[in-house]
Parts: sequence; C-alpha cells; structure tokens
Amino acid sequence: MTVMEFDPIIEVLEEAYEIPQLNATRKISALLPYDYHYTDKRYPVLYLQDGQNLFNPQAPYGDWAIDKSMAKLAEEGLSDMIIIAIDHGEEERVNEYLPYYHPRFGQGKGNFYIEFMVERLIPYVNKNFRTLPNFENTGIGGSSMGGLISLHAGLSNPGVFGKMMIFSPSLWISKTIFNNTKSFTPLQKSKIYLYAGAKESLEHLPNAQKLSGIIKEKMVKGHHIDFHFSINDLGNHAEVHWREEFPKAVKWLYF
Repeated sequence: MTVMEFDPIIEVLEEAYEIPQLNATRKISALLPYDYHYTDKRYPVLYLQDGQNLFNPQAPYGDWAIDKSMAKLAEEGLSDMIIIAIDHGEEERVNEYLPYYHPRFGQGKGNFYIEFMVERLIPYVNKNFRTLPNFENTGIGGSSMGGLISLHAGLSNPGVFGKMMIFSPSLWISKTIFNNTKSFTPLQKSKIYLYAGAKESLEHLPNAQKLSGIIKEKMVKGHHIDFHFSINDLGNHAEVHWREEFPKAVKWLYF
C-alpha cells in the first residue's frame, strides 16, 4: 500500500455544532483510521483544540499535518485511534480557552468550554463512533492556549481524560494552573506528555520546567502519573515544531 492509502478518513461531524454553554457554534471534524469502515474495532480517542491548524496546509501559520502523521504511523501499524478536531472561536479563542480570571482578558470561558466537551461532545462521539469510552482511552491535547485549556481540562476532570498532550502551554496567562497541578489527584494512572521549546519566550521554558517539577514531585509522593517532558532546544512558538512533536507524543501516549 502507498502512504496515500493509509490516509485517515476525515469526516465533518457538523460545520456548525451547537455549543449552548458559549452561545456559539463550531466546526468539528473526526479523523478515523484508514480502515475504520472495514473493521468492527473500537478505538481510543484524542480530542484536539485549534482544529483549523491541524490538517489544513493553507492555515495562516502553518499546520500540524496530523493527517500525514497518522498515515505514516498507519504504515507502522499504529493507526488505531480516532482524533476529534474542534475549531477554535477565532477572535473569541483566547477567552474560550482561558480557564481563570485575567486582568486583561477577563473572567475567561474555559470552564464552559470544558463543560461542553464533557457533557455534550464526548457523549456524542461515543454514541456515533466505535470508541473505547473509558478513562484510559480518552485523551485531550493542544498547543499554546489550546495546551493550557487541555491541561486544565485534564486536571479538573480526572475521571474523564486519562491522557494529556500538552504542547507549549500558555502558562504565563494563568499562574493558578500551578496550584491546580499541585492539588491534582488522578483517580487512575494518568499519562501526561509535555513539550516546550527553549526559544519560545523568556519565561516559557522556566514555566514549563516549573510545571514539570510539580508533576515529578507528585510522582515521587506516589501519585499514579506517567510523565514525559520533551524540550526542543531550537524550538520557538510555531506550528512547525508541534507538527514534528505530534507523532512522538501519539506513540508515547497511545502505543
């Protein structure tokens, strides 16, 4: 088979999926294994933020090219997962991904967004696709503000998200996240993949290292966390680096 034959099947759930918690709609897409319609398998799921930047080469700042990554992983026999891509809210993006009050950006709607995912989107996906709906097989991820809200979602819903793919999280905007990480109590074994670039901003890597230190301290104290911290010494805050990191994170979290 050629790489093209391993391409994931991309299905649009809805162009304007209703999010009553935000009084908004979003395009939501599913990337299914290339052989999804020829098997009766059930699959783990990864919910990713910033859907516009995940498999669209025309995206303004480049894309993660997750469709190409999944095709290559499929060649290695590592395609057994479903990815749900949720578009961001354009000018509302920061506010919707912000989980805490910020003096410049306001109260933030992040908790409403997570409520939508947990109460509406995840049940919809589990009903309409052949998923493995349990904690161990449900992951969440994103980059920048999408990484921040994914981390917050994982910390605040320990019985829902067993895997977190956190790329270059905007920790600077919500220092409360450090306290929430300290008080995080996983119900079962959680897997957290954290990535940071050394050239993203002056405080980015130190913040990520602080987060890493808190997580490692919890592991020493006996909390059930499997943790991987990846640092790119040349990495800046850009899609190209998240594209490179994505297949590594998928392998570590799911395979």
